[in-house]
Amino acid sequence: MPTALALSPHLDDAAFSCGGLLHALARDGWRVVMATLFTASVEAPTGFALACQTDKGLGPEVDYMDLRRGEDAEAARCLGIESPRHLPFREAPHRGYGSAPELFGDVRADDRVAPDLTQAIRELLAEFAPDLLLAPQAVGGHVDHVQVVRAIDAAGPDAPILWWRDFPYTVRSHDPKEPLRARFRDLHQTECRFGAGGQAAKEAACAAYTTQLGFQFGGPEGLAKRLAEEAGIERFRRQGVLLERAARLVADVA
Repeated sequence: MPTALALSPHLDDAAFSCGGLLHALARDGWRVVMATLFTASVEAPTGFALACQTDKGLGPEVDYMDLRRGEDAEAARCLGIESPRHLPFREAPHRGYGSAPELFGDVRADDRVAPDLTQAIRELLAEFAPDLLLAPQAVGGHVDHVQVVRAIDAAGPDAPILWWRDFPYTVRSHDPKEPLRARFRDLHQTECRFGAGGQAAKEAACAAYTTQLGFQFGGPEGLAKRLAEEAGIERFRRQGVLLERAARLVADVA
């Protein structure tokens, strides 16, 4: 049984950006693992970090990340993949990024998460020996996404990689920020097309992230509208040669 490993910065990124392909891989008999890197609970958050949950109607007494980890488990169930793996790294607001603009600015010089993140990714690669990796291109420029790309590169995986275009950042602007555009520019453009069953599974998985729907889409109806506009297509940059079983599910774009 081949294994696909999705390395997701946050609890929702993989489902939002490649949930259709994850579902298709699982239906094709793959072992599919969704590992999210920045999922650590932080006791008594303050300032901007606290605001990131109170602006979603969650009081300071709520363990926000524990709630989100539960959403992620439900999303995995909807996609038909195995229970997700959650790594204990702190999200950017807990690493000194003090405002929304800072989240999408330059990586801070004192943000030293990269070496530990790289080691954790190496351990995941050793544990799962994946035949396929899925990971973000950091479209939108979120610093956590940028750090994940850098850590994957530093980890030096042997497996082929499908680098996803980070949804919904891809639809928030006609020209979204792409700080790593040069990193991916010369890789093959590849896409996955999936039918009504895959679209329904992806929508259910995305809808499981209830804490995010208002902020990201204006509610469940907004999510459904955005996904309908995607028309069952997910786009990637392909690095390396895919197994034939993976190649059947995607196609390079001329």
